[in-house]
Amino acid sequence: MRTPPGVSEADYGKALAEFRSIVGSEWVFTSEEDLNLYRDAYSPFLNETEELVASGAVAPSSTEEVQRIVRVANRFRIPLYPISTGKNLGYGGSAPAYSGSVVLDLKRMNRIIEVNEENAYALVEPGVSYFDLYRYIQEKKLKVWIDCPDPGWGSVMGNALDHGVGYTPYGDHFAMQCGMEVVLPTGELVRTGMGAMPGSSTWQLFKYGFGPYVDGIFTQSNFGVVTKMGIWLMPEPPGYRPYMITFQREEDLEQIVEVLRPLKVGMVIQNGATIRSLLLVAAVNSTKSQYTDKPGPLPDSILRKIMQEQDIGMWNIYGALYGPPPIMDTLEAVIRDSFAKIPGARFYLQHERKNPADLFHVRADTMRGIPRLSEFGFVNWSGGGGHIGFSPVSAIRGKEAMKQYTLVRDRLHAFGFDYMSIFAIGWRELHHVVELLFDRRDPETKKRALEVFRVLVAEAAAAGYGEYRTHLTFMDDIAATYSWNDHALLKMHQTLKDALDPKGILAPGKSGIWPSRYRGG
Repeated sequence: MRTPPGVSEADYGKALAEFRSIVGSEWVFTSEEDLNLYRDAYSPFLNETEELVASGAVAPSSTEEVQRIVRVANRFRIPLYPISTGKNLGYGGSAPAYSGSVVLDLKRMNRIIEVNEENAYALVEPGVSYFDLYRYIQEKKLKVWIDCPDPGWGSVMGNALDHGVGYTPYGDHFAMQCGMEVVLPTGELVRTGMGAMPGSSTWQLFKYGFGPYVDGIFTQSNFGVVTKMGIWLMPEPPGYRPYMITFQREEDLEQIVEVLRPLKVGMVIQNGATIRSLLLVAAVNSTKSQYTDKPGPLPDSILRKIMQEQDIGMWNIYGALYGPPPIMDTLEAVIRDSFAKIPGARFYLQHERKNPADLFHVRADTMRGIPRLSEFGFVNWSGGGGHIGFSPVSAIRGKEAMKQYTLVRDRLHAFGFDYMSIFAIGWRELHHVVELLFDRRDPETKKRALEVFRVLVAEAAAAGYGEYRTHLTFMDDIAATYSWNDHALLKMHQTLKDALDPKGILAPGKSGIWPSRYRGG
């Protein structure tokens, strides 16, 4: 039996016995077979000594059980690593940030407590997936839409807490969060915002309540276990019209972003539109082996062949219009005219794309809040299943986008990898989500993937680009790049950690935040 670091086998046995008394024996996991489910299937360290692994897992079914588990962990100083539901592909799966932790698996807490159609919100537990919430709304025939990321298996709560995004006008998931219930690392229970007032009728309506707004400290952190969360939903619009725009040249990216910025900031582009690279689109329905058996990045001749065969661009925008038809007609005309300035740009509505396997049809569902799984087919592009997400952020500026693109493309090519990415447009920022795919079965390829990732982190930081989200393996690397004023932000995070979690039991190392007893170790 594995034991958490620094915990004796005797104490661990006592803690497990208490966990079993809280949740039942069938919901405490210590066997090798069970713990294999809490590994990162895409880890660059799979089956190596550096792999992050759990020593056990416990799955509560209620907030009260979470509180009791946390109190037991405090007594025996057992590190707990909370997860919700889904896959978390490219960012660490269900593995813990600190190897040997006990995973606090919240998948059984899957109640949809309320969906309010009049005020367009839901109150959910961490185990509620996008599929769950979508099916509930459809069964009840409610006139509201969810906003979901590319795969629908993930947790509504978990995605918002990890700063995830979707593709309707409600695509900034944490911005749409309203009100939390949180178990603190001591086991104490708090409600944020208007939920702190007994009998409040506005917990999911007004985010801020009275006094400091604290909800944000529970995102990407280890300051508490969120057990309930409100999320605003989108009222069903009177009309919906998805569109796609393709562009033929790599260098078009600069002009694309320059055209796009005023349209997005001015809300002509209403939703979380994305610019997707050629290979990321192509990889959904094809594999690299269909085009070549040679290793390394694809040459331009093959890229052009893929563009022609799949009728896609070097860059591909997927967006959507919402509202009454006259409003959509006006916005469509502005968008068409704006991008028509770019030579070779082609604008499509959905009925104009005849191939049923076309990614546009998948995007058309996702941009109206219908969860899917299709798009993760890209992980099969080069074989071997390794997958890490690299996600620097910049201003919505053409020169910045080209600078990031050429920096990342050239580094990936130099290390033998294809370039695949999404540029996701936020309120004022551009997320450059790069998919680094590698063969996890090949030690040499894994080594190159780790090397190039760390090179990218360092070079992006030197250019002023910070990552907004990362794989467990690189959390300390990313935290170290936020170093202004002698790492003042990290020091503040550590101060909060030590105050809220004096025994350091909750998710040590999450987002580079280590409790005092682990620092320097």
